[in-house]
Amino acid sequence: VVIGVSVRGAIPEAALPTLAPKPVIFALANPDPEVDPALARRLRPDAIIATGRSDMPNQVNNVLGFPFLFRGALDCRARQINQPMLLAAVDALSKLAREPVPDAVQAVYGLTAPQGLTFGPEYIIPKPLDPRLRPWVSGAVTAAARESGVARR
Repeated sequence: VVIGVSVRGAIPEAALPTLAPKPVIFALANPDPEVDPALARRLRPDAIIATGRSDMPNQVNNVLGFPFLFRGALDCRARQINQPMLLAAVDALSKLAREPVPDAVQAVYGLTAPQGLTFGPEYIIPKPLDPRLRPWVSGAVTAAARESGVARR
């Protein structure tokens, strides 16, 4: 696993062939990832690659978590946001990514099933415009707040 949160070029091209089989490469610097994703894909076709860019697969973006984390906390008037709530948000995102993607979401991104968005190396995290994010993530956060004792409602 390589996680970059720095600057373009921080992950040297020469390092890619030395990674273990099926590496996970999160090159999250914006607007220029630490390593060019197209280059990484050519050198490591077995890799799972994510970036912070909306024009590339697997965009890691706080819009997937923060609004729904806060919505869930507000819905139950949580006294704090704790570790169980954070983990519930991550778990909800993980489960949602494995669900079939509705045609309406596919269409927003100019795709059609079955070639479009399906769980796998090019789709490991839901897209930001997926309307299912609010109920899935906020609901999970609210449930975790109740279970962990920080919900006031």
